Amino acid sequence: MSAGKDAANDPMSNDDPHELSWRRLSSEIVADCRIFRVRRDVSVSPHRGSDHDFFVLESPDWINIIPLTANDEVVMIEQYRHGSEEVTLEIPGGMVDAGESPQAAAAREMLEETGYAATREVVSLGKVRPNPAIHDNWIHTFLARDVRLRQKPVIESTEHTVVRLVPLADIPRLIADGTINHALVVVGFYWLTLHRSGHAPVV
Repeated sequence: MSAGKDAANDPMSNDDPHELSWRRLSSEIVADCRIFRVRRDVSVSPHRGSDHDFFVLESPDWINIIPLTANDEVVMIEQYRHGSEEVTLEIPGGMVDAGESPQAAAAREMLEETGYAATREVVSLGKVRPNPAIHDNWIHTFLARDVRLRQKPVIESTEHTVVRLVPLADIPRLIADGTINHALVVVGFYWLTLHRSGHAPVV
């Protein structure tokens, strides 16, 4: 088979990312929901020239942190989630405040939600887009090793958490059986797997 024919059969050979980009004509904020804002964009199709409405959730960056004790236990939390109407098992997480670094936010959220603090450097594992179809932000995942209990968790008016110590060796089973079903928590443990196998994140 000739090289030309190979190229013709390769669906990626003629792709130009710039030909996929839509051109935004206008934007407006249509709702402010405290933890995110809803933005309405009118954008033009690069293929047909027609314009369409799109809705984007504007939000600060988020963080997740995997706190590990000296005994290789993950400090996790159970809390009620209103979207799924169920109690979930998660790692600590939250939003990055204005003027705060993701690393500082991770350490703060861990202490507030679990009462545990890092005794060593909080290490960045990587970041991903939560849902690029509708979100504009990143979620950063961190690792804290040899954490120790320093205080009682901070219980806010709408957020009540129960702390659970889960052996790290049990995490794959808990993901497989659906006990851990939060997608971004699963991503966090995947980042940890990459970290332990020597794959550093691309910065």
